[in-house]
Amino acid sequence: MTQRVLVVDDDRTVSDVVCRYLEHAGYDVTHVGDGVSALAAVATEPPHLVVLDLMLPGLDGLEVCRRLRARPDGVPIIMLTARGDEADRILGLQLGADDYLGKPFSPRELVLRVRSVLRRTGGEPATAPPDVLRDGGLVVETGPRVARLHGTELTLTVREFDLLVHLMRHPVRAFRRAELLERVWGWSFGDQSTVTVHVRRLREKVEADPANPRRIVTVWGVGYRYEPGDA
Repeated sequence: MTQRVLVVDDDRTVSDVVCRYLEHAGYDVTHVGDGVSALAAVATEPPHLVVLDLMLPGLDGLEVCRRLRARPDGVPIIMLTARGDEADRILGLQLGADDYLGKPFSPRELVLRVRSVLRRTGGEPATAPPDVLRDGGLVVETGPRVARLHGTELTLTVREFDLLVHLMRHPVRAFRRAELLERVWGWSFGDQSTVTVHVRRLREKVEADPANPRRIVTVWGVGYRYEPGDA
């Protein structure tokens, strides 16, 4: 089955290049130039992934991201941002974007990012066998990509799910943020605040008290580790 990608960008030059590269990589690509059209397109035929520019006429990319995250299907989102828009980029990650690229960017890199996110969502063949990870009331099924806490299904983004799985598969081991960026995101370099934002969001979903985390703990001067228990 061909994966569908929705490109949302009002810059026709950028969108033409992006669409051409994604189509060449084998994706079924649809392009719209504003936020309202993007929401309508997702409602009509949900794509496997959305490439979303922040600077859009009318409804901006952050609001589009917020509304997409309110949907139950959890469509993955890769944001396109201007180099200097760090605050907007971090806010986008807090809203649930799965990845980002700063403009100007390499179209080839974007294709690789799209492929990476789709692989993690099951849109492309996964290499790891399905299994079930348990920590007291927290149960994570990696095959169907479902996480439950005390029987209630958690709404996790692609990166949040992958980060949780990675940490649970390596309990008690401390990981530097750079290590997590490479192992979970597949980036050999990048802004490590991405990891911090995702850890914060994940704690809000799996911790009884996110301000005093019991599962995903901070190792000062190093990074983070997962502490299994019976909560």
